[in-house]
Amino acid sequence: MVLDLVVIGLAIAVFPLSVTAFVLVLSARGGVWNGLVFILAWLACFVAVLAAVLLTTGGKPPAPHSPPSTASSAVKLAIGLGLVGYGWHRHRHQSRRKNGEEAVAPSGRRHKSSGGLMARLDQISLWTAAGLAPLLQPWGLVAAGAATVISADMSHASSYLALFGYCLLATSSLLAMEVYTTFAPDSARVRLGKLRTWITTHQEQALVAVALVAGLFLVSRSIAQLTS
Repeated sequence: MVLDLVVIGLAIAVFPLSVTAFVLVLSARGGVWNGLVFILAWLACFVAVLAAVLLTTGGKPPAPHSPPSTASSAVKLAIGLGLVGYGWHRHRHQSRRKNGEEAVAPSGRRHKSSGGLMARLDQISLWTAAGLAPLLQPWGLVAAGAATVISADMSHASSYLALFGYCLLATSSLLAMEVYTTFAPDSARVRLGKLRTWITTHQEQALVAVALVAGLFLVSRSIAQLTS
């Protein structure tokens, strides 16, 4: 369980769309407070999902090859296949763009839409920041984490530490940017601006990499669990 949660947590932490949106939130007026509210809402979603799973299982892992255990592995397999398919689709789409098969007009609309998003985020309130957090979470990966938590045995302190570490790891990139912006706002503004530019330039490659790596890992792990 721990290895699965580490890989899933890392994938959530570096998910490009979430990171980009959080950089924009921090760049808005009142960015530090908006970022704090965003993180609290983000963590609240994790806690709610984990609590729902643990209430369902009673904090006791299902027996190996029991229907709940098999269903958990099947869910992770489906999510893994979906991530692999998504990553492959984005890769093919990116290849077609490089080969000049995509028209210029749609690209122009994308940049315009991105500029409009940045303008709207510059005016966000605390309530909007709180609402954005659950919307921007990679819910496929969150669901994979929930399916993994089914095997947690809460009679051991190590399980509490594993779940705490999972939540912390999945939020680590946001926490790092929030702390940096709080204590070094001028330096953070410059560096986060460069990070936003880099992610925007390499967003497709990053999405493909995260989706394929996480997807292949989930597929291999779930197949091993189903066949062992």
